[in-house]
Amino acid sequence: MSNDIEVSVRSSNAYSLAMEAIRLMELHGVWPTPLNYEIWLYVAGDPNSALAQEIHRLIGSGEKITEEISESLASKFISRLKLNDEVRDAGLRLTRELASVSEVINEAQKAQKDYNETLEGARSSFDGDSDAQRLRQLVGRLTDATSQILSQHAHFEVRLSESSREVARLRKHLDQVRLEAMTDALTNLANRKSFDEALERHCDSDEGKNITLAVLDIDHFKRFNDTWGHQTGDQVLRYVASVLSRIGRAPRMAARYGGEEFAMIFPNETIASVERLLNEARQEIASRVLKRRSTNEDLGTITISVGIAERDYGEDAYDLLDRADKALYQSKNGGRNMVTCAASALKAIDAA
Repeated sequence: MSNDIEVSVRSSNAYSLAMEAIRLMELHGVWPTPLNYEIWLYVAGDPNSALAQEIHRLIGSGEKITEEISESLASKFISRLKLNDEVRDAGLRLTRELASVSEVINEAQKAQKDYNETLEGARSSFDGDSDAQRLRQLVGRLTDATSQILSQHAHFEVRLSESSREVARLRKHLDQVRLEAMTDALTNLANRKSFDEALERHCDSDEGKNITLAVLDIDHFKRFNDTWGHQTGDQVLRYVASVLSRIGRAPRMAARYGGEEFAMIFPNETIASVERLLNEARQEIASRVLKRRSTNEDLGTITISVGIAERDYGEDAYDLLDRADKALYQSKNGGRNMVTCAASALKAIDAA
């Protein structure tokens, strides 16, 4: 589908498709940002797609298509469409390369068979005739056949080497496509899809027994965006992301969960150690004075609120995230710029 859109925006239908996307955005009160424009191009290009159906469902239920919702839709649908197209195209090229390899092998087998038949014929001639002239002719034929098979083998080796390099290149390309599809373009952190899959994976395996989850939110970000504009808001997002990226190296994971919200996974780390680490990060973020790049104006203090939850034995990803999220709201309601640890659900049940 994404290839169809890319073809359409370079065809005679480009302007009508663009106008329809803008008409739909205006109809539903959606700002024509680059991200929204890309989303609505897909909707205009394929009104029956899963993306279009989800947007119509949201609008039908009274939801306003906010920046956060747009980012969630793009992460869920557009990255997957692009990944599927890239994988499909690379798969077709890989199929062609494998067919080429198969053809080379078949040709080599046929050449070897012909060579064996030549040798067998020569052996029979040797057995039946010892005339010197005929022997010279047989030796000549064997020499020619040997030269031919050596030449063919050299040709086959070149073709196989080329195919091997192409297969390696395609594999590297696929790895890069997968990485891009799982990465947030603005912050270079993992995106929501990547985070959700990682959290599910941890909670479905033995690894998940001791993981600690954190959700983080930039305080008053909407007011900040309204005051300074989206470009400066992006500057703040990248700054916070850079701090989280530094402390979120593997086996930890840092992700942009949507809008101004981030999430982190800490495998095999206790809630106490994660609390100390994120308090240090919170203080570092608040201590730096950011300036607006275009005017060098002081942007004021940037603060974050954090909620942390340590996984209870057997707890699924949804419940763990829900407890961390509730801890985040306690930080928000408690005055912001703070870290709150969620109480264990199992301990609360035992206490009751």
